[in-house]
Amino acid sequence: MQRILAIAWLTWKAAVRFRLFLVVLVLLLAAVVGLPLLIKDDGTARGFTQILLTYTLSTIAILLGLSTLWLACGTLARDIEECQMQVVATKPIARWQIWIGKYLGILSLNAVLLALSGACVYGLLLYRAGHLPEEQQQVLKNEVLVARGSAKEASFDREIEQDTERLLRERLANSPVSQADLAEVRRQIREQLRAEFQVLQPGYARVWEINLGLARHQLRDRPLFLRFKFNAASQSASGTFTSIFQIGVPQKTRLWQSDPLSLAPDTFHEMEIPPDLFDDTGLLTISALNPNETALLFPLEDGMEVLYREGGFGLNYARGLGIIFCWMALLAALGLAAATFLSFPVASFFSLSLLSLVLFSGTMANAVEQGTIAHYDAEHGRYGSSPVDILVIPTFKGLLALIGLVKGFSPVDALSTGRSISWQDLGLAFFQIVIVLSGILATIGIIIFHRRELATAQGTH
Repeated sequence: MQRILAIAWLTWKAAVRFRLFLVVLVLLLAAVVGLPLLIKDDGTARGFTQILLTYTLSTIAILLGLSTLWLACGTLARDIEECQMQVVATKPIARWQIWIGKYLGILSLNAVLLALSGACVYGLLLYRAGHLPEEQQQVLKNEVLVARGSAKEASFDREIEQDTERLLRERLANSPVSQADLAEVRRQIREQLRAEFQVLQPGYARVWEINLGLARHQLRDRPLFLRFKFNAASQSASGTFTSIFQIGVPQKTRLWQSDPLSLAPDTFHEMEIPPDLFDDTGLLTISALNPNETALLFPLEDGMEVLYREGGFGLNYARGLGIIFCWMALLAALGLAAATFLSFPVASFFSLSLLSLVLFSGTMANAVEQGTIAHYDAEHGRYGSSPVDILVIPTFKGLLALIGLVKGFSPVDALSTGRSISWQDLGLAFFQIVIVLSGILATIGIIIFHRRELATAQGTH
């Protein structure tokens, strides 16, 4: 362990020598202090947190991510290219200890930078919150500076998929379609079935049954919050639509009905509801009436959600920073693995290219859903086909599975909306991102580094 820590200390010295530590620290503090000054909020609690949490934490994650990749690629690739690693490798230290030592050095550097910038954000948040109007401070306390659990209705995905396959078989039996059209026909059937659950026709009501589970025992005499979003089939003159909500079941629970609400589409709304509207099993029944002349669509993904208090903000914030630290651990492993067999510029380019795949994962998901990378053929009303689909689509599926292990955790969004980040979430993020993905990259990097002939690096200049 002493040898590993010695390499970690040398990594710190390299970061200081490159002026990386000071430059990144200045940039992080400038982002924390400068963004709230440059971008003015609208005086509301949501606008306030949008600036102080969403923008600053996102900027911190981006700056730390880029600096982590740069240092991880540079500290190993440059040592090899400048023949410094050859001297270290002659010492009584294994190459895996060198790799792990550099990894731990980068992680400890990230931990210090993330802790300093995160503490500044937290302190500035509490300071600026004290200058908001009293009403907005109450909103901030109830909806943002809190750790809120959530509950949604049971997923209909399995039912929709089963009905999709059944209807597809029936359609193919009556009118066969080509293999190229099969994916498009399946998608159309699936969307028609989803519409039955999502669309709220004029004059009708939509009912959600949301089970609060074991949380019901702690939610007695506590108000709950509904968070929902809807889309409209057409525009209205005022830009808003009227909705009426009724919660409860006659003879089982108390009944509560809202006044007619004028709500804008395509945006999230939060509404406080009285306590104790769920039954003894924790089932909360919500009914929404559409008195408009146009249909409303409540998406299955985020159409209706119940939020309730689970804990305080401070510990929740620390767990969110922990997940960001897991991201940095993955980037450090990626950069070091690339630097074991590539030069510094190529390793940086390679790492950034892989990182870009995460940003374009939506495009890959669409290709997998359509079953092809070909463009939509407007003339024939279907997607085309490509001979490389046989190789590309399975590759995209594998990449999406790996990306899903990382993208499933979004601490910035959770913190800015007052969502609870549980210890289970942090533990799962650590296992999937640090143990599994970073472990795979570390194994690959150590194996390549162990087998690499360092003396040949002199001829790479």
